[in-house]
Amino acid sequence: MSSRVAAAIDAANAAGRGAFVGYLPLGFPDLDTSIEAAVTLAENGADILELGPPYSDPVMDGPIIQEATQAALANGFRLRDTFTAVREITRRVDVPVLVMTYWNPVLQYGVDRYADDLAAAGGAGLITPDITPDAAAEWIAASRRTNLDRVFLAAPTSTDERLDLIIGQSTGFVYTVSTMGITGERTQLDAAARTLVHRLHERADAQDAQLRACVGIGISTADQVAGVLEYSDGAIVGTALVRALRDGGLPGLAETARGLAAGTGRAGN
Repeated sequence: MSSRVAAAIDAANAAGRGAFVGYLPLGFPDLDTSIEAAVTLAENGADILELGPPYSDPVMDGPIIQEATQAALANGFRLRDTFTAVREITRRVDVPVLVMTYWNPVLQYGVDRYADDLAAAGGAGLITPDITPDAAAEWIAASRRTNLDRVFLAAPTSTDERLDLIIGQSTGFVYTVSTMGITGERTQLDAAARTLVHRLHERADAQDAQLRACVGIGISTADQVAGVLEYSDGAIVGTALVRALRDGGLPGLAETARGLAAGTGRAGN
């Protein structure tokens, strides 16, 4: 399959940069503003957009993102608004749009119906943090049929066998996370993520598989973006962007995005 997400990462790398993946919750502070925010992010340096429909039990989100998603739900966000937002965003910008969703809403909506509606809206695929490839046969089949990317998560606790499965079934990139400590503990987090990316490359080489690994570990500054891009293909930023939107509106978001994008250049380029 052709992957717009992989193509965006490769284009950034060809330009001497790492990819900047920016996360925002849909519906925050309201649906229209969240659409404008995604467009603003794309226009100020993001190579890939990661958009999160709010969910009532966001067990993997930090407090700032939880606060935003709860506000979106309180303002009446509905699952179908996901496709409205993606359609409008992709109409206005060429940056690929991934939806980061917990699995239960996809099941409730219907896996094939969700894939069809996301593809029709111009979406690039799904990031699925709480389902593993061995439990995702229905989604794998639907994504192949609709040419949508499947981004699975790898963690330091993943066994080699699980990493092999994640590499074999992920398209676009592997979402590489660190679960060690809190996001303020930069040294341990960076070491864990660096080790995990190295393991992923070893496993991919053994399979003769192409690997793109993007890292999300509480990155909030251009220096931290640059540090992560020393060993990975892309840096994923969420909380810092949500905070910027909350505190500074669209102008604050634009300024923060430009600052983070400044960290994507690689030495010698």
